[in-house]
Amino acid sequence: MGARALLARVPDLASFSMLPLDQQLAFNHETHRFIGWLAVTGRLRPGADYLVARRPRLGIILARVDPELHLRFMETTRMLGFRDHLAHGQFNLLAHLAAVAGKRPEDLVQADWDEGRRLLLEAAHRIPNRGAKALSTSLFNLEATLFHAGLSDSLPRRRSPDRADVRELEWARVPTAIATTMRDYLQQITTTLRPGTVKNAELTLREFALLVTAEDPETRCVANLRRKHIERYKTWLLERPAARGGPLHRHTVRDRLSKLRGFFRRLDEWDTEDRPARQLVFDSDFPIADEPLPRFLDDAAAAKLLAAARNDPDPFARLAIEILARTGMRRSEMLGLTIDAVVQIGSAYWLRVPVGKMHTDRYVPLHPQLKALIDDWLARRPEGLRSDLLFTDHGRPVNASRIEAAVRNAADRAGLGRVTPHQLRHTLATQAINRGMSLEAIAALLGHRSLSMTRVYARIANRTVADEYFAVSERVEALYDAPKHLPADAEGSEMRKLRAEVHRRMLGNGYCARPIEMDCHFESICESCTFFVTTIEFRPTLERQRDDAANKGQVARKQIFDGLLARLDDHAS
Repeated sequence: MGARALLARVPDLASFSMLPLDQQLAFNHETHRFIGWLAVTGRLRPGADYLVARRPRLGIILARVDPELHLRFMETTRMLGFRDHLAHGQFNLLAHLAAVAGKRPEDLVQADWDEGRRLLLEAAHRIPNRGAKALSTSLFNLEATLFHAGLSDSLPRRRSPDRADVRELEWARVPTAIATTMRDYLQQITTTLRPGTVKNAELTLREFALLVTAEDPETRCVANLRRKHIERYKTWLLERPAARGGPLHRHTVRDRLSKLRGFFRRLDEWDTEDRPARQLVFDSDFPIADEPLPRFLDDAAAAKLLAAARNDPDPFARLAIEILARTGMRRSEMLGLTIDAVVQIGSAYWLRVPVGKMHTDRYVPLHPQLKALIDDWLARRPEGLRSDLLFTDHGRPVNASRIEAAVRNAADRAGLGRVTPHQLRHTLATQAINRGMSLEAIAALLGHRSLSMTRVYARIANRTVADEYFAVSERVEALYDAPKHLPADAEGSEMRKLRAEVHRRMLGNGYCARPIEMDCHFESICESCTFFVTTIEFRPTLERQRDDAANKGQVARKQIFDGLLARLDDHAS
């Protein structure tokens, strides 16, 4: 009955997907079952909209058609730890992907998986209440099973929404010559720079080109760019809001200007025909970068965090925090660890940190407690995984957000407020330098390429400053606590000498810093002035000054004081 109803309405099965969606869904239950059998056996290719809207149970039909595939698939899902209802949902989704491609599941290649994924997600967004987010999660889980079952050669990965169509529309608004030069440059740097760096460069050049196009349509090529365009772009960066509100951070502004300057410099180095006649971006254009000290946990807070982590029922949370706190690894480096990362060198164990941000790998000493935690984690690892990553969850690479959640939850239980995974790296470095570890050793531990990256921790814990401060702090407190009863040694001998010397030779707007042993022809200039007046009460001072001049062999100065004393004697007589 179902076959007759379908063939009566659609004699050519290839035209089924051309019908309006409401007509595709209007058939009765028996007809839809027949459509499902045709889709699984490759005799009909339903559209993604029909599959998302109807949600046919193609997995049941596929299990009957290919029981060996079903058995292999289900064994893989159990090995990865998926529950049965999730496993059946994945197998049904596999049948949908095969139906969209019009192939048997074993014949699908990566391009078929990617295209089917795109079509199903687009259909889920078009059709109301069809759970696009849940579908995305199911596809992610399915990718893990397909990989470990040997049906796919790509590790499952989280995908952010692809906005390639939006980018293409924006580039289409840019004059052809400008767009060609900029995109040729991006193609070249793709061969040497990380994808994230290229992505930021593409964003910078695209938004700069759009701004120039909107405000100066007469500029049709890169060679026509002038200094005024850079100045306007700087102003625009300061005016535009950030994604989370507020102005762009000055580091973001510096990064955008740096990408733009790199673009112009490379055009000069490559002798590109379409380039400005002179450089347009200069050092003075960059906002002064902040140099904040790294945020770290003090010893008490770090101890509370580790204690809270060790009470966490999640073994991954315990291991993640221990690794970050005891090795100082970056979050991305930890996620890149492989199952053979632990090596024995002599009698000690070391952890090989993979190539990461600094394009280098390194070995760090492995604490015995951390070695035991890693061994326990490996013992729990399912056998048969095709991935050699140390940290997987149901066969999928662990997401960075799970590390952040582990640290955040432990910090909350410890009452520490907000703590980030990177703070544990700063904490280890600060603890090491406080306990006398050299900067060179800390640089090797953290994987720094230059000591300038490590010296920032010396600014946090300057032992010389601390030692000298605490050496005098008790005396300083004594000055504040007992100002009327200072200890005898509160003022050192050198300070007393300096105070006495300064007081004796104080001037009207300062003081004379001439060493005692040096002579000065102006030392008694006031006493030789005709307006100088003295009286008998100053006779002892004048006698000491005369004797001082005599001791120093200052004859002229001695004669001045002899004359003053003689006049005092005459007045007294």
